[in-house]
Amino acid sequence: MSHTPTVIAHRGNSSVAPQNTLAAFEAAWRSGAGSIELDVQLTADGEVVIIHDDTADATTDGTGAISAMDLSTVRTLDAGSWFSPAYAGQRIPTLAEVVDFLNRRPGIDLLLEIKGSWTAEQVRRVTDPLQAAGLFDRIIGQSFWPETVAALAEVAPTLRRGLLVFGIESVDALLSQCAELGVVTCNPAGPLLVEHPDLVTRLHAAGLRTMVWTLDEPEHWAAAIALGVDAIITDRPDRLLGYLAA
Repeated sequence: MSHTPTVIAHRGNSSVAPQNTLAAFEAAWRSGAGSIELDVQLTADGEVVIIHDDTADATTDGTGAISAMDLSTVRTLDAGSWFSPAYAGQRIPTLAEVVDFLNRRPGIDLLLEIKGSWTAEQVRRVTDPLQAAGLFDRIIGQSFWPETVAALAEVAPTLRRGLLVFGIESVDALLSQCAELGVVTCNPAGPLLVEHPDLVTRLHAAGLRTMVWTLDEPEHWAAAIALGVDAIITDRPDRLLGYLAA
């Protein structure tokens, strides 16, 4: 009997609400997802905001680099209208709003992705508020950037960490990198499961979990479940939950 993977809502329930907004996080919670995946970036004044791209162009009515805008400017942007008029006025969330959301919505966890190469000092801007709120037991911090994962280990050794991977040289090299970084989970792009059919088995043998991304189709879910993944990151958490229930 294959085990039922945790359903992780990619940028919230991003098929029904604008990605990385409080509306999408609320929709993910209502769907019954086990966890929410979201992305953090820093503003020009060093505030943590929730947005995937390093520019405002794709998901707001603004333009330009998030790192070049102060928080006050970022907060004027409309992050909902591009998705649907119903979501006009949705804002790019702050980390404080995410903390508030988690406090109001027990029973859902957070897979927090740090975009880019961050210093230990920058990483603290994320970990300190989460630690102060007592939320570490509900959160995994992850990044594609090994130096950012290492910075997480340095500033918040008790926060669980994950390494995201898009392509790998070999499973051996990946396992040694995971050991070096002290991560609890290694989270591969879907195609890696096809390229390296032994990946999940070997990660599990090394004591690691694996959360695959971003799978939105039933045939991909079936293949991942057959391989024994621990979690599936999806834009369609409601549909995946229905699929798993059936």
